[in-house]
Amino acid sequence: MPALTSIRTSEGKLEIVNQLLLPHTTEFIEIKNIDDAFDAIKSMKIRGAPAIASLAALAVADHLTRALEGSPTPDWLDSVDALKQHVETILSYLFTARPTAVNLGAATRRLSKTLQASINAGKDPRAIARDLVAEAKEIDAEDVGRNKQMSQWGGEWLVERVKSLGGSGTNLNVMTVCNTGSLATSGYGTALGLITYLHETGKLQRAFYTQSTPYHQGSRLTAFELQSLQIPSTMLCDSMVGSLFQHHEIHAVAVGADRIARNGDTANKVGTYNAAVLAARHNIPFIVVAPVSTVDLDVADGSGIPIEQRPAIEACLVRGALYPPTVDADGKKQQATVMVTPEGLEGVYNPSFDVTPASLITAIVTEKGVAVKKEGEDAFDLTPIV
Repeated sequence: MPALTSIRTSEGKLEIVNQLLLPHTTEFIEIKNIDDAFDAIKSMKIRGAPAIASLAALAVADHLTRALEGSPTPDWLDSVDALKQHVETILSYLFTARPTAVNLGAATRRLSKTLQASINAGKDPRAIARDLVAEAKEIDAEDVGRNKQMSQWGGEWLVERVKSLGGSGTNLNVMTVCNTGSLATSGYGTALGLITYLHETGKLQRAFYTQSTPYHQGSRLTAFELQSLQIPSTMLCDSMVGSLFQHHEIHAVAVGADRIARNGDTANKVGTYNAAVLAARHNIPFIVVAPVSTVDLDVADGSGIPIEQRPAIEACLVRGALYPPTVDADGKKQQATVMVTPEGLEGVYNPSFDVTPASLITAIVTEKGVAVKKEGEDAFDLTPIV
């Protein structure tokens, strides 16, 4: 099977795969306007920090392209001031869809800078809109290349580390959390990209991945990707990480990130912190793999990272295909959402992310290289890799 994709553009249409239906149903949804993009990000039909940044940028590009090519021309293309107000309103709106993922903010800020630079250059509204379209498409296009670069950096670093400790650097077992592959990015992936790179170079023995409840990004999405790529893999419940480390040789834990603070504290899918604590207990390297755009130098440490709280009901429900499999008239597997808790629970704690302190992280990898902490220090100097 070919690598999966989260976003596709063809014949003037912008579409995303509805990740809430994967892995049993592959359904592409057309994103026809800015509200559709906001809803897709907010409802997690698309997720993964790089992917939602790409969708937001492409939705802006699509919106502006329709205006440039349509008739009659919308009023907000009549003047620079009107265009500026219109675009800034859209960017501010999209930014609020998911507050923790810094890539989304990086994409909207980048488009804001392009807007202002084009205005400062004295360009007319249509020229400014074309500049924004080009920049938005570039935000999406550059993702795959940087993902492959960081995956190689991280994979080679791990191989060399294992060799330095007397190992062969082959037959490596790597665990990951959540989903950080092609479905979470524009292609190849970050932490899952590292695993893919090791597999492609013959260095991987097996990938392990947590279910990553309550959305099951691991058991639904990572499982689907690894199966598609024919990478040997094993799923485990989130509560089984400690047991895995006790009974199997795991050479590293590789995770993605939604935001990395200046000192290296990292926000990622809830459950990442648990895995980091257990990895430290078992002396297993813990690697964060993420693009430069995920690093937020304006936030000193993890205490300044906003943590999104998801609706309580999401932790009470699970969605999947009926078992034994049942198909509808179109031959599609029938799915259902069921409640696994008693109704009317008084309290449900359901953060989408947690923060792993830099002290528990062995290496942080971006497309520019690998950062490790100096001996005896608990914080990273990220300047060489941003």
